[in-house]
Order: sequence, then C-alpha cells, then structure tokens
Amino acid sequence: MQISNLFAAGGVVMWPLLGFSLLAVALIIERILFWVKIHNRQNRVVKEVLKLYRLDNVVGALDMLQQNPDLPIARIFLAALELEQPTPEEFRLALESEAQAEIPLLKRFQNIFETIIGLAPLLGLLGTVLGLIASFASLNIGDVGGTQTAGVTAGISEALVSTASGLVVAIFTLLFANTFRGLYQRQIAWIQEYGGQLELLYRHRYERGDK
Repeated sequence: MQISNLFAAGGVVMWPLLGFSLLAVALIIERILFWVKIHNRQNRVVKEVLKLYRLDNVVGALDMLQQNPDLPIARIFLAALELEQPTPEEFRLALESEAQAEIPLLKRFQNIFETIIGLAPLLGLLGTVLGLIASFASLNIGDVGGTQTAGVTAGISEALVSTASGLVVAIFTLLFANTFRGLYQRQIAWIQEYGGQLELLYRHRYERGDK
C-alpha cells in the first residue's frame, strides 16, 4: 500500500501520528550522535586524566579536560579540579553538584519519548473508534443487498490502519527510549566510579599536603 493510500485509509489521526514519528526520528538521531560521541572518547580521555593526576601532573590533567569540554564527565572533573585548595569534602561536593547538573543533559528528551509512547497507541485507538463509527454510519439495516458495503469496508480499514500505525510508532520509539535509558544508567554508574577514583586520588594528595 502506497503512503498516500495508507493515509487515506487511516483517517485523520494519521497526521498527528506522522508528526510524532518525525519528531521521534529527529530526537533519536540527536541522541544516537550524542551517545556515540561519548562512547568513542570518554573512556580514553578519563583514563588518561586519571593517569596524569596519579602521576601528580595536575596541569596535564586539566589541559586534557579543557580540550574535551563537550564530555559530561570532563565538565564534572573540571568543576572539582579548578577549585583552589578545596578540602576533600568540598572536592566531593563539587563532583556531586556538577554530576547532578549533568543529569538533565543525559536524560534529554526522555519525557518527550514517554509522551509519544503513551499518546501514539491512544491516537490509534481513537482512529479505531472513528473508523467503527464510520462503518456503522454507512451500514443500513434495511439495505440487505449490500450496496453500502464499500462504506463499511472503508470504516473498518480506517480502524485497522490507524491502530496498527499507532502501535508501530509507539513500539519504534519505545525501543530506542529504553536503549537510551540503559545508556543513561550506565553513564551514571561510570560517573560514580570515575568520580570516586578521582576523589580518592585527591584525598591522598591532600593528606600528603600536595593541594
């Protein structure tokens, strides 16, 4: 079935479903690019920063972080390392505060995905109801010869096509939304792990007097 015929068969709810699907695709592409960027560079950058800091090369560590300001964990580390002679408690608070500030960026568009996942099936259901209404409206009890069959068939087609389209949009969006949620949870775990390592290194430096 061609796209134009699909829209004609699905009825009026196909237009908001098209809008939802285009919006979902655009946001999915943005999130994929975001997570690919982080995956390709983050581990290498953070491990190098921790190595430099462990070797007391604080300037080199800061320089490495400042060269990668688009990485969330780089901004988290910079928020703590750029403090002037903080206590270990202040250092930890700086890490935690900046990590909390990065959470909205990591969870970006999650609410929109959830809205699309919730509304798309409901729009499909609305199309089903409208299609059935059209079918019953076309059905004439006294017309046993079946001259109104075309109207009934069109109504049923609208009901089925709109339902299927709503489910497809919701399932497609849900697949990627769950993937991004998993990446977000893994990222939070990495931030906690790497942040803990940096905090321990700073505590050792602080106890030695190398502030």
